[in-house]
Amino acid sequence: MKLGSYADTGEIANFAISLGIDFAVIGPEEPLSHGVADALDQANIPCVGPKKELARLETSKSFTRLLMKKYKIPGLPQFKVFESMDGVEDFLNELPGIVIKPDGLTGGKGVLVQGDHFQAKEEALAHCRQILESHPSVVVEEKLDGEEFSLQSFTDGNALIHCPPVQDHKRAFAGDKGPNTGGMGSYSCADHLLPFLKEEELKEAKAITKKVLDALAKETGELYKGVMYGGFIATKYGVKLIEYNARMGDPEAMNALSILSTDFGELCSAIALGKLGKIKGNFEHKSTVCKYAVPEGYPAAPQSGKKIFLGDVPKNCRVYYASVDKRKDDLFTSSSRAAAFVGIAPTLEEAEAIAENGVSSAQGLLFHREDIGTEGLIQKRVQHMKKLRGE
Repeated sequence: MKLGSYADTGEIANFAISLGIDFAVIGPEEPLSHGVADALDQANIPCVGPKKELARLETSKSFTRLLMKKYKIPGLPQFKVFESMDGVEDFLNELPGIVIKPDGLTGGKGVLVQGDHFQAKEEALAHCRQILESHPSVVVEEKLDGEEFSLQSFTDGNALIHCPPVQDHKRAFAGDKGPNTGGMGSYSCADHLLPFLKEEELKEAKAITKKVLDALAKETGELYKGVMYGGFIATKYGVKLIEYNARMGDPEAMNALSILSTDFGELCSAIALGKLGKIKGNFEHKSTVCKYAVPEGYPAAPQSGKKIFLGDVPKNCRVYYASVDKRKDDLFTSSSRAAAFVGIAPTLEEAEAIAENGVSSAQGLLFHREDIGTEGLIQKRVQHMKKLRGE
């Protein structure tokens, strides 16, 4: 089979026509950035996934920030967009903590945070200068203190169906130590809230997403069809938006879709055809815990090409292969996350035990974060928010 390019949107549309498909569902952000949804729309093929201009919600950090500012949408941190170094140093001096974001897709690895990727403001200046050599602009904003959570929302441009909130864990090692990764695992709760999150804070996040959705329509004249995946943070000053992605999250999709009781095909069809308001998105009231098995040395120096065995997984644990190589009947690690193990149960404690038993059954040069979904780590999150709120 000939492998093509996401940039060859016409060829993709012709391929879809040849298959006689009813509608398309675009998962990753790269084809969205090339306008695959636009090409499919021109071929009269309904699509779950926003058009190129609307996908700027993810592909351009400055677009989303400036859109929210223009339409006076709450949830913005203090920020500025710079196309040159003029004024950068003065703005850095105003911020107690700094986050630097290149404008454009960076594969989730372009954001630089003070305290993690650099220390002094002189380093921040150097990073901004370097980014502007290869990007049209750089976004500089305040570093926020709080607890992050993900809110994934299905939309046809008018109606919204929100998934239960999920908390992802980026740090490689237990206790939130080590380098950031693509995500070591995540959890959601049976009450469709999170232990550190208040009901009104979740409502704030949902309201922000609705206002951004409406602003996109006003700004572009197009309806956003697909997933708006908001990365939010609860702070002492309310909920703030970190960023949006124009697709579902990894690993958060596994938490949400595992308890979706509405038929997923029906849901996607309703999005593509603009009929989402006519169906209900129902999620089971169960807790979920996802834990990734990753190669030893991940993310800095992963042991790739090593044989692993995932055959003795408990029956009540779901396994989703991620980045593995299959050679005949054997599996081998690559340079990224190998497989996700998902536990689903009435309580978080039970779901965590299922996921832990599952991921612990994996054999080979692998490791995982054993503390995801555990009482100790969750109470750390709860206490953090209580301290920030002065409770």
